[in-house]
Amino acid sequence: MADGSTRRKEGWATYAYILLYIALSSGQIFFNKWVLSSKEINFPYPLGLTLLHMVFSSVLCFVLTKVFKIIEIEDGVTPEIYVTSVIPIGAMFAMTLWLGNSAYLYISVAFAQMLKAIMPVAVFILGTLVGLEIMSCRMLFIMSVISFGVIVASYGEVSVNWVGVVYQMGGVVGEALRLIFMEIFVKRKGVRLNSLSVMYYVSPCSALCLFIPWIFLEKSKMDSAGTWNFPPLILALNCLCTFALNLSVFLVISHTSALTIRVAGVVRDWVVVLLSALLFADTKLTVINLVGYGIAIAGVVAYNNHKLKKEASRLSTEGSTVTENQENSEEVRLIPVPTGQGT
Repeated sequence: MADGSTRRKEGWATYAYILLYIALSSGQIFFNKWVLSSKEINFPYPLGLTLLHMVFSSVLCFVLTKVFKIIEIEDGVTPEIYVTSVIPIGAMFAMTLWLGNSAYLYISVAFAQMLKAIMPVAVFILGTLVGLEIMSCRMLFIMSVISFGVIVASYGEVSVNWVGVVYQMGGVVGEALRLIFMEIFVKRKGVRLNSLSVMYYVSPCSALCLFIPWIFLEKSKMDSAGTWNFPPLILALNCLCTFALNLSVFLVISHTSALTIRVAGVVRDWVVVLLSALLFADTKLTVINLVGYGIAIAGVVAYNNHKLKKEASRLSTEGSTVTENQENSEEVRLIPVPTGQGT
């Protein structure tokens, strides 16, 4: 009886973590759009906003791990690994955040989310080029389905701003490169870290990569516009939500499986697309939009399923058992660590 009660409590806790992840991830995307929008908070500095996220995350990670020692960071990152792996990952992470948030100045949240569905295609193409993926008829078909769906969804967009599209696709390329570097980080160097440990090492590097272009591209604009009088409470809350999102991913990964986090991600994507039409005036969904996005998501689900089966087959062949730490590292490798976009 007690065992049944314990299992029920654990089950409800798992559902709570998943719902928390979906709520925070969706909310962070809407929050960023709200802060950047000229019709709302009017803080049109995506580079500055992303820099704040990374600085806040770096400071909070340090305080929680080194001062209060609430969270334990996994070891294994040597100076050589930091230079050859963490810095490239941090640079691509910074690129993804910067360009992805910049896209919100030009295109709607829903359209940006639809364009993000092309991510598996970018990851697969780059992975094939560096020898991490193998081209097959099955994968070619899946990539074609995703690409076709994104094209249909784009065709159905009422007003396409190509500047925003370029920014978003640049963010997709940056994220794909980050995942490729993570793949190499885990497979070839054998370092396995959970999502919070990754944020501890990557956030300071990303902050530095963002600080340099911010000095040249946005600081002078903020000085001339007097934007230093920005609402500190709003921006602090925005940064806190970003960190809470990272924590929710850690909780979901720790208490569920790789499949669960992928399903939750698909549900989150649909929530963002549909709710954005109600929350933002610049979002005008069409039937062609939704049909195309549905096709793309079907391809993404097939891709995730293929990757999970491939990984399960590899583990079975090696005769190894999937431990909790391996599940964590697999998630870090294949699931984007939540960014300032809420991705």
